[in-house]
Amino acid sequence: MKELWVLIDNLDCNAPEVRDSLRKANVLVSQKLSRRDIENLVGAQICVASPADDSDIWLVRHGEQPAFDPNEKQKPAALVMEVASAKDEEKVVKAFAQGVRYVIVRCPNWKVIPLENIISKSKLSGKLLVEVADRHQAQLALETLELGSDGVVLNSSSPMEILETFEILRSRQAELDLVEAEVTGKKEIGLGARACVDTIDLMVPGEGLLVGCQSNALFLVQAEVQDNPYIASRPFRVNAGPVSLYVLSSLDRTNYLSELEAGHSILIVNQKGKARRSSVGRVKIERRPLLLVEAQWRGQKMKTILQNAETIRLVTREGSRSVAELQPGDKVLVHLEQGGRHSGILVAEEAILEK
Repeated sequence: MKELWVLIDNLDCNAPEVRDSLRKANVLVSQKLSRRDIENLVGAQICVASPADDSDIWLVRHGEQPAFDPNEKQKPAALVMEVASAKDEEKVVKAFAQGVRYVIVRCPNWKVIPLENIISKSKLSGKLLVEVADRHQAQLALETLELGSDGVVLNSSSPMEILETFEILRSRQAELDLVEAEVTGKKEIGLGARACVDTIDLMVPGEGLLVGCQSNALFLVQAEVQDNPYIASRPFRVNAGPVSLYVLSSLDRTNYLSELEAGHSILIVNQKGKARRSSVGRVKIERRPLLLVEAQWRGQKMKTILQNAETIRLVTREGSRSVAELQPGDKVLVHLEQGGRHSGILVAEEAILEK
């Protein structure tokens, strides 16, 4: 599990929005405050890393404690190290070899290359954390060399950056509930503006995007991963349906397909509900014949519209099924939510009817 640590020394912890955001962190970090001080500020019990005696994790600057003995029975240590050269990279690897539980690296100039080198040089026995200034640096650290760091230490004065960084970590390890909805019918509805969403990633069978006519009932449409005699597979693409459909772009937000463009965040989901973040490479909109698909689950009716073509497939528990072959009684995977949406943001308490 990737971890979010937040350095609080530059934060106004008396502000309610700051306190609320800090409760999302796995660990709060301070060079000045004790655990008791931090918990009084935040108003909740939380894991604390600091040099204070009552901390959960002993925060140590490199060089301050040369006689650190990891074999002694004591609380775990987090060693803060600046990496400005290849020699410093070796010191990080050595610290893990000596039994340090956490190493927090600060890269003042280069960001990606030092982290790549540290990850590739050794299978680390502890957890590698990277100090970052914002959510963009956080995502870079978590994805470097595919494996990424074990977490980030966010040094920002913005509560919004804390929440956005938390969302990045949460979406990397999220699982969504999918139910088997029963197809009740389908019908051709004529030409419409259909959107193909080309991502910057490659998908496999069972993966795709969640789309639908209603924001609380999203069908899992498989990427174009299957070969056929007429056209090559395009595993980066989901033929997602008309531009008016909702698409789940993050755990907490939907967009209309018409709003997507190159660089927009998107959520790839597989048939087990596991989600991963990606981005849009392009959106291709063309007029194509469309097909309305209707389904139900425990009396709840739901609809989606897709291009009327054999290559468009809805995901099932066993695999996937072409919309051309869909029959009443077939089961397809759908993600259900309670409530409505305001500008794409879920409002669970809102009652809404979308037909």
